[in-house]
Amino acid sequence: MKFPGLFIFDLANNHQGQVEHGLRIIREMAQITRRHGVRGAIKFQFRNLETFIHPNWERMGGNKHIPRFQQTRLDGQQFQRLYEEVRSEKLLAVCTPFDEVSVDQADRMGFDILKVASCSAQDWPLLEKISSTGKPLIVSTGGLQIQEIDELVSFFEHRGNIFGLMHCVSLYPIPPHEFHLKKIQFLKSRYPNLCIGWSTHEVPDMREPITVAVALGAEMFEKHVGVRAPRIDLNAYSAEPGQVEAWIQVYLNAKTICGASNPRVTEQEKSSLASLARGIYVKSEIAAGEVIRRSEVYFAMPLAAEGLTSGDWQEGLLAINRITRDQPLLRPSVVQPQENPKKVLKHAVHEIKALLNMAKVALNAEFETEFSHHEGVKNFRRTGTTMITCVNREYCKKILVQLPGQAHPSHFHRLKEETFRVLAGDLTLRVGEQVKTLGPGDQCLVMPGVWHDFRSDNGCVFEEISTTHHGNDSVYLENTIAEQKPEMRKTKVKHWGRFEI
Repeated sequence: MKFPGLFIFDLANNHQGQVEHGLRIIREMAQITRRHGVRGAIKFQFRNLETFIHPNWERMGGNKHIPRFQQTRLDGQQFQRLYEEVRSEKLLAVCTPFDEVSVDQADRMGFDILKVASCSAQDWPLLEKISSTGKPLIVSTGGLQIQEIDELVSFFEHRGNIFGLMHCVSLYPIPPHEFHLKKIQFLKSRYPNLCIGWSTHEVPDMREPITVAVALGAEMFEKHVGVRAPRIDLNAYSAEPGQVEAWIQVYLNAKTICGASNPRVTEQEKSSLASLARGIYVKSEIAAGEVIRRSEVYFAMPLAAEGLTSGDWQEGLLAINRITRDQPLLRPSVVQPQENPKKVLKHAVHEIKALLNMAKVALNAEFETEFSHHEGVKNFRRTGTTMITCVNREYCKKILVQLPGQAHPSHFHRLKEETFRVLAGDLTLRVGEQVKTLGPGDQCLVMPGVWHDFRSDNGCVFEEISTTHHGNDSVYLENTIAEQKPEMRKTKVKHWGRFEI
C-alpha cells in the first residue's frame, strides 16, 4: 500500500443514516478525484452500537455523540451497499472501527485500509485487534504526547504492520492558533521511514493550512465531507463538494510551487542571472603577455559575451593579446593561473560537511581527517574517500564519507578487522565475490585479508568500527596505487579549518 498522495474523504455520519444520501456523497467525491487526477478513498466509521454503548448510558450521564450515532445508524446490508459503490467508483475503501466487533466486520468486507482514530490510539485491546488483521493502517495522533506516539509506532513496528501517521488536532473546527502544523516536520524527522499525513478539521473555506502542510512535508490528507440537502445541514468542519474541489486545487498548486528539494538550475535562470552580473574591464591598456593586477581592472555591467565575471577574478591572470582601455577580459584572451591541486579538496569539504549535517553526525573540535585520493588529488571526486578518525586505540571508530559517484578501490588489510555501518545514503560494497547494496542501518563485516571496495551513487555517510588502525596496513589490487607512497595518495590534516589543507 502506497500512502503518499492519498486523499481520504471521511463520510463519518454525514450519510445521515440514509443510503441514497451516502451514495450521492461517494459519487461527488469520485468525480472530484477523477477531474484532478488524485488518489481518493472513502472512509466509513463502524460502531457496533449494541455493545459499543452502555444500555444505561442516559442514566449514567448525557453524551452528545451517542444520540447522533443512534439517529444515523445503518445496518450491515446498508453499509455493504455503500461499500459496493466505493468499489464501483474505483476509490479505495477505508474504515475506522471503534470496537472489536467492527474490526471483524471491516475485515470480512475487505476494506483496503483500517484507520485508528485519535480517541482509540490508547485503546490497547482495540489496537491489538486492529493490528492482528494485517491490513495497512493509518494512525491519527490527536491529543497524544510524543512519548505516547513513540509507543504507538513501536507497537505497530514490532508487529510488522504497514502503517502511516496522521498529524491531527482533535478540535472541531480547529482554531487557527491550534493547528501546530510544524509537528508534521517534527514527525517526519522522528520517524523517517513512515508516511506522515494531516487529518484536517479546519473551517472548510480555509485554504492556507493545506499549502503550509504540503510545504512541511505532509504526504496524505483526510477531510470530513458531506453534501447539503433539504433538511440536511453539515457541521462546521465538513466540506461540501465545491469546497473539497477548491481544497484539492490548492494542494496541487502547493505541490507545484514547492517543486523539488534539489532542483536542476535551468538555462533560463542562468541567463537571467548573467544579465545582472558584472564583467571585468581594464582601466588602461594591457600589453600581450602582461600579468594583470587588481589595480588595473574594474567591475561593471553588462557582462560581455564570453566575458569573465567579477566572481572569476583572481590574481595572476595573464593577457594573451593586447587589451585596450574599457575592454572586457574575455575567456579566450587570458590564461588562468595554475591552481593548487588541493583546491579540489577545499571545495569538497563544503559538500562533506553538508552530508554530515544531513546524516545528523556531530563532530567535536578534536578529530583527524584523511582525504584518500588514489588516482591523484585532481580525481578525488571520482576515486577517493574522506575518513574522519574519532578514536584509535585497541578499538577504532571512523566516520567515512563518499561523495556522489565516488569510489574507493579494491584493497585488503593485513591486520584490521572492520565493520561498516551506513548512517545515511547508499553504499555498494564488494566483499570478496559478494556485492551488497547497503542503506541506513545496514552493516557488513570485513575480515583481514579479504579484498573489498565500495562506492556510492548518491553520497553516503557511514561508520567504520574496527580493531586498531595501523599505517601501511592496506594492500591495493591496482599496481599504480600500490606503488605509490602513502603521502602521495593521502592528504592528512588535524582539522579541516581554513588553513589546514
